[in-house]
Amino acid sequence: MEGILLGLGLAVIIAYLWYVSLIKKRNTGREALSGIDVQLKKRSNLVPNILKIAQKFMDHEKSLLTEITELRTQAVAGYSDTDPDAVKKHLQVSEQLNQKMSQLMVSVENYPELRSDNTMLQAMQTYNEVEAQLSAARRFYNSAASELNTAVEIFPGSIIASIANVKVMPFYEADEAAKAPVDAADYLK
Repeated sequence: MEGILLGLGLAVIIAYLWYVSLIKKRNTGREALSGIDVQLKKRSNLVPNILKIAQKFMDHEKSLLTEITELRTQAVAGYSDTDPDAVKKHLQVSEQLNQKMSQLMVSVENYPELRSDNTMLQAMQTYNEVEAQLSAARRFYNSAASELNTAVEIFPGSIIASIANVKVMPFYEADEAAKAPVDAADYLK
């Protein structure tokens, strides 16, 4: 009888420790996602300034500027960090905004007066710094998501995770356009 109670007590302690581990991993994932959001907020605050400067010079790029504005609005919209689908959509919008901003930065090269504008140069430099910080935040997030997902998907973590309502988190992934090969000839015209 004593052995059964000891075994049962040990099983409860192990299950509790596993539960604590899952919750810590989930919270680390949320913290990492929050780090991405902080960098996205910095970028979103910078985007209108870049667009205002660019609008003075870039009459032919109005559709690109409009797309960036719309994506920025979507990127700063709230979402549930406990819903994997909402997180995935949020990260996808972030990547789309990144792609359009990259297009804008390439387009700036076609406007010598804009390229030489000190305010634009400072804004572009700040934007590049924020993108570097965002890249680091994405790596941290993917690492945290990997750890959580592994713990959630492996037995007995899968059972404990389903009881505790801990779900896998989506990885940050670049969209297909970012994965496409670059043709240098497009930029050397």
